[in-house]
Amino acid sequence: MSQNLGGSEILNLNTKVNELTQKGHKIFNLTIGDFDSKIFPIPELLKNTVINAYQLGHTNYPSAPGEPSLRKTISSFLIQSGGPEFSENQILVASGARPLIYAFYKTILDPGDTVLFPVPSWNNDAYSYLNRSCTVLVPTHPKNNFMPTARELSPQLSKASLLVLCSPLNPGGTVFETAQLEEICDLILAENRQRLSEKKKPLYLLYDSIYWQLTFGGKKFVHPVLIRPEMTDFMISIDGISKAYAATGLRVGWAYGQEDVVRKMAALLTHIGAWAPKPEQIGTAEFLSQFDEVQKFLDHHKSKVLKRLNAFYHAFKQLKSEGFQVDAIQPEGALYLSVNLELKNKITALGKKLDSARAVADWLLEEVSVALVPFYAFGTDEDLFWFRLSVGRVNTEEIPFIIESLRNGLSQLK
Repeated sequence: MSQNLGGSEILNLNTKVNELTQKGHKIFNLTIGDFDSKIFPIPELLKNTVINAYQLGHTNYPSAPGEPSLRKTISSFLIQSGGPEFSENQILVASGARPLIYAFYKTILDPGDTVLFPVPSWNNDAYSYLNRSCTVLVPTHPKNNFMPTARELSPQLSKASLLVLCSPLNPGGTVFETAQLEEICDLILAENRQRLSEKKKPLYLLYDSIYWQLTFGGKKFVHPVLIRPEMTDFMISIDGISKAYAATGLRVGWAYGQEDVVRKMAALLTHIGAWAPKPEQIGTAEFLSQFDEVQKFLDHHKSKVLKRLNAFYHAFKQLKSEGFQVDAIQPEGALYLSVNLELKNKITALGKKLDSARAVADWLLEEVSVALVPFYAFGTDEDLFWFRLSVGRVNTEEIPFIIESLRNGLSQLK
């Protein structure tokens, strides 16, 4: 299995970035889905509550499904935030989103089952491979902001045991409209009514909502259970503190959904020991319980993210107006911008032909000093010239220099 498990394309790209940096090159690295803690520090309140938990000696094993105080607080926090209602027994805490996603795959899939997911999307190929699953990839399109539609998913739904969706989308930075998600939920419910009548295994939904608190421009996060309460029996949602509070290194994530599935996931993770550290759990519970302070931080955090996203978005639109073959989709969520560099068969200043998105990514890095993640790293073909731009490690004063470097590079293409 390990011989055929592919490495992360993002990590491969960052290896190239590091090699060039060590040689003295200044690279504008817009690839990482993380935050520079000097630019985006975690909330002071969260830092203090975690430190206090250490000082009080909460350094032994945590409760296997998550500290009761945290699960209870998460339940209340979801309701206060306008999210779905789930009891603490329907919530499972772990060391970030990844082990929870892995556990859900492992809990509901048998070897050979089919996983259906749209592309571009994050890491579903790897989780499917680790679980010996078959995969069906559904290409999405910029006209729909790379969000899948019921029409695109419908032909493949009957063969799948698991459908994986993400909103706000990594890598696209876009979100589901309510009507879009309603249609998909109705498909799932109709499929499961048929399966249950035939005593067949249901179709489950994994709804990755780790970025749900980072929505912009009047866009609202929509959750399947809020629009179709019957979805509770057939899904798990993924959440945590990593993105909304720039706390990726604290490793506190949670899943919520159908209670029996959550209990089985907890049993699996008990044997793996993928627990979030107890002080971080206790500190997170104390932090989330102070709702007004949380919202105050979140408003500030979102404004900083959106300021950077909008700066890049308007800069790409300006480049397009100047006649360059670039474009961008208006940011709606997360810390990402979808950008298009439609440069196929252009010749660079060094005489290289840009015959694929991989070639464009290499040109950006080597000749423009800008690192972006091509969508093929998220499952698309290399002839799709779209890229993920992340703003988590960008100072606002750097943005004009990045755009000017890109403008100069584009001007030299033939």
